[in-house]
Amino acid sequence: MAELFHLETPVVFLVFNRPAHTRRVFEQIRRAQPPRLYIVGDGPRPDRADDVSLMREVRSIIAQGVDWPCEVRTNYAETNLGCGRRVSSGLDWVFAQETEAIVLEDDCVPDPTFFRFCGELLARYRDDPRVGMISGCNFQLRPPANGSSYYFSAYNHVWGWAAWRRSWQLFDWQMARWPELRSSAWLSDFLGSRMAAMYWREVFDMTRAGEIETWACRWTFSLWAHGVLAVLPAKNLVTNIGFDSAATHFSSRDNWLSRAGYPMSFPLYYPDQIVRDIVADHFTERHIYAIGWKRMVKDCLLRARRSWLR
Repeated sequence: MAELFHLETPVVFLVFNRPAHTRRVFEQIRRAQPPRLYIVGDGPRPDRADDVSLMREVRSIIAQGVDWPCEVRTNYAETNLGCGRRVSSGLDWVFAQETEAIVLEDDCVPDPTFFRFCGELLARYRDDPRVGMISGCNFQLRPPANGSSYYFSAYNHVWGWAAWRRSWQLFDWQMARWPELRSSAWLSDFLGSRMAAMYWREVFDMTRAGEIETWACRWTFSLWAHGVLAVLPAKNLVTNIGFDSAATHFSSRDNWLSRAGYPMSFPLYYPDQIVRDIVADHFTERHIYAIGWKRMVKDCLLRARRSWLR
């Protein structure tokens, strides 16, 4: 059934300097044949002489590979902005032109059914402000108990995702509301877990201070600050192939997150209500973010021990 689906949604492809990764993801985009393809690329780093040639190869893969009726629009930075500023500014550019889009990074290989999954749910929740994005990621060990094709989560995994202009307009790079919300019980009330709230409080502190150079944490905060949920599929649809020496944020030790992608079955079975799946989110907290919790507690104990020894 998936091969009969005609994709009408534009695709955004975030690229940099990894030709082999780019080629694998682009082949899946090529199979989906979106009507418009937006390419967002960063500029070369001043201390890496090989960036220019690698980036040239990446751009050539796309320029020579579009062999279907498609409008290609490119936005290449002349200097290196870093993945935080480059992605956010690139998506600003895309959503100034489009009301909705599917977004893929150069190391996120989607199953072909990912595009149909995103396309159908972009249409279904187009005018529902309770839903902010659709993800292709699932890190659960079991499907939703109600047999649905997806569930609603606070966690907006971005290894293959889709969103609307209306939700991207919530994106706040400055995280302006964080000081106000930090001093309240908002975070623990929203997450329903004091430990999770402690972890994310530290993440948001570091992100706003510029100690973590990322757009994704700012995107998470922006959605949470408006109480918006994400759609997560019942099975993983995207394989992350970026766990290697070229990775910016992850390495081979994170291979548990690099789960294989599987095809989604159609027609989709919809949940009865738009309600966060607390059980699934607590599993995510324990199995993905627990390492961060342990590191945070250890750092707190070390700081306390130092103060006691003064």
